[in-house]
Amino acid sequence: MPKLYGELAEWWPLFSPPDDGYDEEALHFRRLFEEASDGDIRTMLELGSGGGNNACYLKAHYSLTLVDLSPEMLRVSHALNPECEHAEGDMRTVRLGRVFDAVFVHDAVMYLTSEADLAAAIHTAAVHCRTGGVVLFAPDFVRETFLPGTDDGGSEAGGRAVRYLEWSHDFDPRNSTYVVDYAVMLRGESGAVRVVHDRHVEGLFARDTWLRLLAETGFEARSLPDPWRRDVFVGRKV
Repeated sequence: MPKLYGELAEWWPLFSPPDDGYDEEALHFRRLFEEASDGDIRTMLELGSGGGNNACYLKAHYSLTLVDLSPEMLRVSHALNPECEHAEGDMRTVRLGRVFDAVFVHDAVMYLTSEADLAAAIHTAAVHCRTGGVVLFAPDFVRETFLPGTDDGGSEAGGRAVRYLEWSHDFDPRNSTYVVDYAVMLRGESGAVRVVHDRHVEGLFARDTWLRLLAETGFEARSLPDPWRRDVFVGRKV
């Protein structure tokens, strides 16, 4: 478990605030869901829901069930989205025993680092999606679009602050992973600052691999470019 989702989870609302572009993404995803569905979408399952930033905008339109592997992140999400159902579980293996009109997986899918893991998560989505329902996966990159680079961010509130530098690199283009290193500066209410290094190993798969696995699991799927230069995979369960 990366530190960001465990020991540093309480800092998540400052690391990635809900008002940092999540509203625009949610609007875009809603359009894709509505266009792909064969009927009304009332219930939605989000796998890898993290701190609940997507849910805080989607919950106005759907009845949401939020699943994440990290109990610490679920606590953060529950504080933001107390009206949503929360469940601890691994997107590769969780089984809730019911189906939904839509299944949504945002960038948490990047932590699946083998094709077998990705296939397992897609199977989980299929198990929980009704016939005619929609699945949407939004990975940060596919193999064809990955570029190494840096980013930075953070915010402050209530006397505390976070600033971070993100540095992504692919040491071996022949495998299915790349690495993101974070240097995170945390300032508490006393003014003291500590610095934490957090390394994330993430998965990277070709566009055709995504489409093949979705088709093998019973989805009519396509890849759509979005305004953030990502490939978003949208599929209808047949």
